[in-house]
Amino acid sequence: MKKRQVVVKTGKSSSSVVRNVRYFECQKNHAANIGGHAVDGCREFMASGEEGTGSALMCAACGCHRNFHRKEVQNEVVCEYTPPNDSNA
Repeated sequence: MKKRQVVVKTGKSSSSVVRNVRYFECQKNHAANIGGHAVDGCREFMASGEEGTGSALMCAACGCHRNFHRKEVQNEVVCEYTPPNDSNA
């Protein structure tokens, strides 16, 4: 499964937030119509097609839409520090 990475720049600040998004086990309840609870056992989302296509949202392992898979977002704040110019030296 390929991770999706999003970089968000914040205004005038010299920091940015890097978000890594991964989709894990399928949580679709296949027995909801009979009042039960049964999941298919798919452990991780694998896209069926290339990024940007409709089939990229369908899981190759279980056939469910990506929204049925547990989403995990990891945020990482990256700060770029530039030391002030020392004009007294």
